[in-house]
Amino acid sequence: MKKIVTILMFALVLYASNSCSKKDDEEIINCLAEQIYMKVHNSTDATNPKLMNYSATYSGTGTLTAVKWNFGDGKTGTGETVTHTYTAAGTYDASAEITVKVNGAECTSIIKRPVTIN
Repeated sequence: MKKIVTILMFALVLYASNSCSKKDDEEIINCLAEQIYMKVHNSTDATNPKLMNYSATYSGTGTLTAVKWNFGDGKTGTGETVTHTYTAAGTYDASAEITVKVNGAECTSIIKRPVTIN
């Protein structure tokens, strides 16, 4: 069990060091903490099952500066709220790259989620 926890902690630190622009170690910790306040939501349109509505929210003390979307089908978008129409049914790995500015540092996290289109 200790090996698994150690490996997970190492992976988390490695991820954080690659996902945050930083000036010192304190900013890494702040950047990791900001991920808790980032959320991604999606819902299928009521009239078109291939149309997905996406939104990203941030409830921390910093400022949301950018959201870049990858819909998992080769298409991308930008903005806090976007819609995307898939051309075929299937399961796609959608992701949002969310950037926030906190205390002069920019923190970028990628939140992934599978979406199923009927």
